[in-house]
Amino acid sequence: MVQPRKEFISWREVYKVVSLIPSQFETEFDSIIMITPSGIIPAGILAAATGIDDLYVAKVVFPPEADLERAKLFSWPTFTLFPEPEHLEGKRVLVVNNAWGSGRSTWAVNKQVETSGGFPATCVLHFNPYRNLLKYQPDFYGAITDAYILYPWEIDPLGPERVILENGGRG
Repeated sequence: MVQPRKEFISWREVYKVVSLIPSQFETEFDSIIMITPSGIIPAGILAAATGIDDLYVAKVVFPPEADLERAKLFSWPTFTLFPEPEHLEGKRVLVVNNAWGSGRSTWAVNKQVETSGGFPATCVLHFNPYRNLLKYQPDFYGAITDAYILYPWEIDPLGPERVILENGGRG
């Protein structure tokens, strides 16, 4: 299997990509659901940029990898964190994640918002149409890419060498 190209982006690039998103909105949103852990920082930046202060967290857990192989990646996830339906009913909800690779997590949260009576729209910083497993794509995104994006909050600032040195080279 071919490994995807990886691309590290800086904080400056994150802010540039985020700045492209609000101008795409044709409606005002009542709240944001940030998908943890990867959507928390982008959602916070978007919330600050748009003035949306009604924020919720969703955590999506898919079955273990062995079960995914058997289910061919189409199993429905478990939501270990999700706002109560009364917070979403009748509301316009922006579902935010850092990237849309396969699209499964963001789309699952989108459908759960609909089930709760809300009106969701999906939003990511980066959309990778080449990895997308769905016939859908995000409603809003800052950039299209074919790379696996490494965000600044995902990088250990001291580097991988620190682990090797602290453990005497035993990993």
